[in-house]
Amino acid sequence: MLIGHFNEQPWQDPSTGLVGSFHQLLVSNQHYNPEIGRDLYNRYIDEKIYAEEVGVEALMFNEHHSAPYCIQGVTNVEVFILARQTSKVKLIPLGNPLPIWDDPLWLAESLAMTDMISGGRLVSGFVRGGGAESISHNANTTYNRERFNEAHDFIIKTWTTPGPFRWEGKHHHFRYVNPWCLPLQKPHPPIWIPGVSSPETVKWCAEHHYPYVMLATQLEPTKEMFDLYHQHAAEQGYKSGPQNVGYLFKVHVDATEQLAEEAGRRFIEGVANPFIASGNEATVPPHLFLPPGYTSRASVARMSRLFNDQKTGQQIVTADYDTQVRNWAIIAGTPKQVLPKVQHVLEYLRPGTIFLWDGDGSMTHEDQMRSLRLYGEEIIPAAKEMAKELDLKSSFETNDGTGIAPEVWAKHKAQQKAAV
Repeated sequence: MLIGHFNEQPWQDPSTGLVGSFHQLLVSNQHYNPEIGRDLYNRYIDEKIYAEEVGVEALMFNEHHSAPYCIQGVTNVEVFILARQTSKVKLIPLGNPLPIWDDPLWLAESLAMTDMISGGRLVSGFVRGGGAESISHNANTTYNRERFNEAHDFIIKTWTTPGPFRWEGKHHHFRYVNPWCLPLQKPHPPIWIPGVSSPETVKWCAEHHYPYVMLATQLEPTKEMFDLYHQHAAEQGYKSGPQNVGYLFKVHVDATEQLAEEAGRRFIEGVANPFIASGNEATVPPHLFLPPGYTSRASVARMSRLFNDQKTGQQIVTADYDTQVRNWAIIAGTPKQVLPKVQHVLEYLRPGTIFLWDGDGSMTHEDQMRSLRLYGEEIIPAAKEMAKELDLKSSFETNDGTGIAPEVWAKHKAQQKAAV
């Protein structure tokens, strides 16, 4: 099993009055203080470097726009930095929102450089992005899935087909595609896709053999999506398993129960992110959460059941700490308290990859560093043993091309055979 770390990297400045409420696209950047931003960016980078030192095997990154709850507006910048500043961890941006890229060739080149500089440690995550991402970058949400699919196909071709070639699609047109820099990993870096509960995305991932990572969703809906993945994989003629699914969940560890509870409660005391099951309490205008044309009617209905207040129609997630602890949305405690809960998650969901989400909300740098140290001393070694007993393997522990589209993998294997 692969064990990674994640932090959404929230804005922390109580003087702005943003703490405890949702403000994506709804607040002016006049409240932004670049000096605080400088300190936060460097703090979060330092924490990720320390995470590698204690034994974390992967670093997960995300990207949101005009969103104080996530100051990573361009996730690739931090990934570029850590490609050079780290030496062992997998670098996993989950991910680049393809529909807002008008020039996916630039993205393909950027990611190829990251893979080379890191020594082949990139896992390229692609996302459709939230509705607010498209609104922020003036991308027509009606074509969101179309643009995602076409940009994905273009990047894969760019990485695997010798140039020059011409691309004439519906949304992208290139007269000359021949980038000089290509990824170190062959046929291309693994591709993983994150999500919260989209049956269409799960089906698409299974068709492409791409691992699907559920983001802090409650256990039962997560298991439903994993089972759906395995069902679609069987329909495609292959048997999927733990190597095809991953799970992100909030885990904070401290030396005493008091410290753990104090820090754990800070998960929900920062700038709100109500888009996930373990977010902060807030309401979101429907046109920002699911703008017109962004998703299918079936998915809208499903998301409404999962996230909407049935009386007001507003998207809402309950932020009560004790309720989230009971629902497994937050795990906080001493190692002795945390490990049985981690084992339950592993036994119930059977993921081949887990990301431990920590240091978020209003947590301090000291909160995060204490927890990371205990990750290395207590949590990671024990979780590895659990995974071994449960036979939970990541996609890096198999040789079936997981993370590579089947047709590309078959071509790659044929080329290898011919070379021999």
